[in-house]
Amino acid sequence: MIEVSHLSKHYGDFIAVEDLSFKLVPGEILGFLGPNGAGKSTTMKMLTGYLRPTSGEVRIWGNDVWSETLAAQSHIGYLPEGAPAYEEMTPLGFLKFIAKARGLSGEARDQAVSKAAATMSLEGVLHQKIETLSKGFKRRVGMAQAILHDPDVLILDEPTDGLDPNQKHEVRQMIKGLSEEKIVIVSTHILEEVTAVCNRVMVLAGGSIVSDGAPEALLALSRHHGAVTLELPDISDALVSSLDSIEGVSALEREDDRVTLIPGEGITDFFARVMSFVREQDVQVNAAFVEQGRLEDVFRKLTEGETQ
Repeated sequence: MIEVSHLSKHYGDFIAVEDLSFKLVPGEILGFLGPNGAGKSTTMKMLTGYLRPTSGEVRIWGNDVWSETLAAQSHIGYLPEGAPAYEEMTPLGFLKFIAKARGLSGEARDQAVSKAAATMSLEGVLHQKIETLSKGFKRRVGMAQAILHDPDVLILDEPTDGLDPNQKHEVRQMIKGLSEEKIVIVSTHILEEVTAVCNRVMVLAGGSIVSDGAPEALLALSRHHGAVTLELPDISDALVSSLDSIEGVSALEREDDRVTLIPGEGITDFFARVMSFVREQDVQVNAAFVEQGRLEDVFRKLTEGETQ
């Protein structure tokens, strides 16, 4: 497992990370969520041993990151922000170099390189210089070096930043496929990534943890949790006024052809109430659904005042 105890990083009077403590076990995909400057990248650099903390301790599979650095790092695959690489190398040369650094040689090295390249669909660009590749392919090269040695812990800093929708989907599926026997930590400011990939979410603000739990629990904090959204062929002011008067409606939002009705606190049969009104008033509805919640609501609430 990963054990983080009272981890802090200060730069003079500036507090980048303050007193983080948590544990992770295999099968968990943790999403570090927070605005720019919240401490996500700083925390990841300390977890990998790249940056020394001001105070606190990190243990990876029982090994202290600072007193048993190489033993701890042998369990880690790390994709830093921006996926840096030696751009004068080819992906094949770079992956072989990383494999050697990881202690792989001969057939084991070749098999690891081939598997990582295939997983990230790099076969077509293996002999091009990295500097000639698109941002998406550079990110894939970075992901390939991170998974090359089949690590127990995969730490990914903004892994889908700059990728097109298809590439994002591929990376997210790869992360989910790896997670059963591994610990995966994903830093992101992309809210959709949390629900698409993670089974645990830790929200950072001002270098501190302000929320830690399942994505469903985070969505339940949204004012839109349990709200009913109606898609209507025709929206009149009179209809909006009638919908707003339904018992249990605490607020109404109107946007284009949609009306969202937000329930009051403690209402458990809200959808039934709305649909009963629709039937009784013979309101024409194209679609109706209950919202799980909107992460944007929760994100703003938890990180209010942070740099965006």
